[in-house]
Amino acid sequence: MNAHHTTSITARITLFTGVVAALMSTVLAVVMMIAIHSFATDTLARETRAAGDRVATRLEEEAWPSPPLTGLHSRNIQIVDHNGRVVASTPSLQGKPPMAQLVPDRPSSREAVVCDGVFHDSDCAIVVAQSAHRPEGTWTVYTSSPAIPLWVEPWLAALVAGSAVGIAVAITYLGHRIVTTALRPVSAIRKELDEINASCPGHRVPVPSSRDEISGLADSINLTLTRLDRAMKQQRQFTSDASHDLRSPIAAMRAEVEDALQAPHDTSVTTMGKSILGSLDRLEAIVSNLLALAKLDAGAPYADEPIDLAELTNTECQTRRPTSKRLICRLDSGVLVRGDRLQLTRLITNLLDNADRHAESTIMVTVRQAAQDVAELEVIDDGPGIDPDKRELVFERFTRLDAARNKDAGGTGLGLPIARQIAESFGGTLRIEDSDRGARFVLRIPQTTT
Repeated sequence: MNAHHTTSITARITLFTGVVAALMSTVLAVVMMIAIHSFATDTLARETRAAGDRVATRLEEEAWPSPPLTGLHSRNIQIVDHNGRVVASTPSLQGKPPMAQLVPDRPSSREAVVCDGVFHDSDCAIVVAQSAHRPEGTWTVYTSSPAIPLWVEPWLAALVAGSAVGIAVAITYLGHRIVTTALRPVSAIRKELDEINASCPGHRVPVPSSRDEISGLADSINLTLTRLDRAMKQQRQFTSDASHDLRSPIAAMRAEVEDALQAPHDTSVTTMGKSILGSLDRLEAIVSNLLALAKLDAGAPYADEPIDLAELTNTECQTRRPTSKRLICRLDSGVLVRGDRLQLTRLITNLLDNADRHAESTIMVTVRQAAQDVAELEVIDDGPGIDPDKRELVFERFTRLDAARNKDAGGTGLGLPIARQIAESFGGTLRIEDSDRGARFVLRIPQTTT
């Protein structure tokens, strides 16, 4: 298995920090040693050049022979006459040929790094050549000092290397501490999430006091848990309500069948069938509405086509089964909306069914253009109406305000929630607004021209 997927984030970040710190410390140490070496070499070259310049100046001003040449520790000097013969040198180079073949022009000088030659094997030295003008010709003064190695001094190299290692270790340790501290709230969040289950859905993960990405993550998790908790409560309530609503017609049918079985001679098939048919209609309505809600909740795709809202509403008004309630339809033609014809038909049907159950005698349906680019469908009944503080309750699933309206003749409590969900799926709204009498349902949906 790939180590990337088995190693913790803390270990990976610590490893990455350590590698980067080691590379940076190494580069820093190398650059520092190069800078120190360059500075030390330049300083040594200036000192060597100054020593040779003093000898060349004295050689031009004084008659020869001068006192014997003496050099500092590890610094050598040679004087070569105009014929290329070594006429004087420091003791360590007595009897040896010229240390280099550099021929400078006074007052300038030339310098080079010379290895081997008159020096010990594999030794290198900085050689500076300077000219001295004498009556018989131009002489050359060679001055040398041992070349400085790249590490300059062993103790200095050890100090720089040790400092680089110390810096790398310190950065790695700090990186480990930072990532550990930063991820500690994540561990607390994970621990709390592991303990959250169906028996304690109200628990929430701890939110760090620091307002950073992890705090935002905790807020998002808590918001998600709140939505899940609400959804679970709705699901439990939905299941309970659906079971209750399904149980009622089933119990009624069972009672009719048991009565018929106990007194078969007193009950005919026709009578029992008529008794059961109403309960079957209610069962069918509940199942149909549950399937519609399931499709809406799943976000099933619908058609998106231009629809004449007035024409669609008029079709529903004309094809409804006659009831004791008078239906008045006032429809402005040419009010176009975009949506799914079947879903909008269900929305209108649900509103009309609801109004028919609660109206005293009249239902008023109006379609018009309410404002620019907004189509409005209004359904008003002349029933007892709905109290303002309960207007949102009727849009909750399986909610029926029987005590308030006492006219509910068998509604499932799903028609209005389905109607609102359809309206919202097409970018519209469905609300209950004030009216002089009864309930006034107002659908507003974006209007289109094509």
